[in-house]
Amino acid sequence: MDPRHSAQDVHRCDLCDTKIVHSYCDFCHVNLCILCIGKHISDGYDKHRIVPFQERRSTLIYPKCEIHQQKNCKFQCKDCNTIFVCSFCTASEQHRGHIFVDISSVYKAQKENIEKDTEELVNLISPTYEEIARDLENQLANLDGGYEKLTTTMSKQGEQWHKEIDIVINKMKTEISKIKVKHRDILQTHLGEIKQIQSLIKQTLMAIKEIEKSTEVSPAINYNSKIREFSKLPHKIEVSLPRFIPKPIDREKLYSLFGQIMPLSTATEKNNLLLNHPTTSVRELLDEPQLVTTIQTGHEKLRNVTCLNDGSIWTSGETNDIKCFNTEGLVLQTIKKKSGIFPNDIAVDSDGDLLYISAITRTVFKVKSGQTEVLIRLQGWKPGKLCVTSTGDILVTMFSKDGTQSKVIRYSGSTEKRVIQFDDEGKPLYSGNNNTKYITENRNHDICVADWAAGTVVVVNQGGKLRWRYTGYPSFTKNRSFKPFGITTDSQSRILTADSDNHCIHILDKKGQFLRYIDDCDLKDPLGVCVDNNDNLFVCEFYKGNVKKIKYSK
Repeated sequence: MDPRHSAQDVHRCDLCDTKIVHSYCDFCHVNLCILCIGKHISDGYDKHRIVPFQERRSTLIYPKCEIHQQKNCKFQCKDCNTIFVCSFCTASEQHRGHIFVDISSVYKAQKENIEKDTEELVNLISPTYEEIARDLENQLANLDGGYEKLTTTMSKQGEQWHKEIDIVINKMKTEISKIKVKHRDILQTHLGEIKQIQSLIKQTLMAIKEIEKSTEVSPAINYNSKIREFSKLPHKIEVSLPRFIPKPIDREKLYSLFGQIMPLSTATEKNNLLLNHPTTSVRELLDEPQLVTTIQTGHEKLRNVTCLNDGSIWTSGETNDIKCFNTEGLVLQTIKKKSGIFPNDIAVDSDGDLLYISAITRTVFKVKSGQTEVLIRLQGWKPGKLCVTSTGDILVTMFSKDGTQSKVIRYSGSTEKRVIQFDDEGKPLYSGNNNTKYITENRNHDICVADWAAGTVVVVNQGGKLRWRYTGYPSFTKNRSFKPFGITTDSQSRILTADSDNHCIHILDKKGQFLRYIDDCDLKDPLGVCVDNNDNLFVCEFYKGNVKKIKYSK
């Protein structure tokens, strides 16, 4: 039944609280009866829009223009990072020759995307998680019965033995109880993770419904789909019960011959939705990282390393040459910079071409087929470090001339797309007194900056919204303050950052939780870091000029 015509849902005027609603102010969002319409618009405000009640919330609420306060922004400027502009702005000198799009069309497209997300969450993703949860709950419900059968079998076997075997039986039952606790913990932990994701899905649906009800433009346009995140289903956990294998009685070998408890085994089964989303295998951390090889680069004060798909690496230090080494440590190529100033940072794009950045010339260069060309001429602020994103964009850390401010700029080609500088409260995201801010992009598109001066790893999403900060992990063996230098990420979205003063690497998960250190392999003054396609870590030793290749995951 349509609630607008239902006898169970009679809407009353918001002003008099008695009369039945006749009209609606689509600007103020106020219910009005016929007599109260004149009262509502008597304040002289020219923005009121009175519509029949059945047509309520049909008027788009456009954002105010920051420059022309009396105008609403009904366009977006594609050439200026899709900022909102009014009709006056489109005719200004600042936007001459720019391309504009109508906000209402963008808003409509986003609303359609939101509806698709809602349908996919409700009809596919949420039911799948419910099925996983039911399966885990069934395993938990049948857990006691399965273990009861085990102990019964053991008791029957024990009845055939003499009194001296009772001690052995009790010892094995205790062992079974411990396994059962571990079994329960595995299932309950996984169930808790699933229910947490279900809760996030419900929250997302509630937020989407609020956007669907609202006619505000900004929330809809700023909406970021979480379909990709929720579609990466967890592995299905199948934990098999331990088995008891009775053996013939031999009193001399009483314990070993009474039986054998097979240890708890856990099988994981990939459980993915068919949404054409890429998946990666799980690579757990090794208990003890292993040093694979050491490459002597010959660089003075080695700063940077970046990996290519074939396993080779580019390196640079405080000299004007950039060297490429193969996995055996042989020099494949050397690039001599025209100026004697060493590069601030190096990176490799999706085509395998080398990029390097110079703070002195404020330029990002590209080396293609042995020829060096200018990729970006940076204006104003000085550049620090750079990285290439999964979409081919370039992220550059920048600092002001007076050294008081820092920011991150995203470039598409040579075009500036986005500036990331402040959090939601208008406070700086990064310290401003040093240009040593290594940067990388995570697999979930988060932007990770190692802010050396602040002693902090700062992580924002691709839109520039602060996710979390990491300021180190308490340790009795690390006597110096946490000062991160190089930073990189691996296939599991783990973040690795070099703590040079403490001669170690910190490994974090994508939410900023500390996982472990890499503080062996005789690391000295680690600075630049990178990870190859097989999750091998390459670490620059600043003073020694060596690159160490370390295997840290299975």
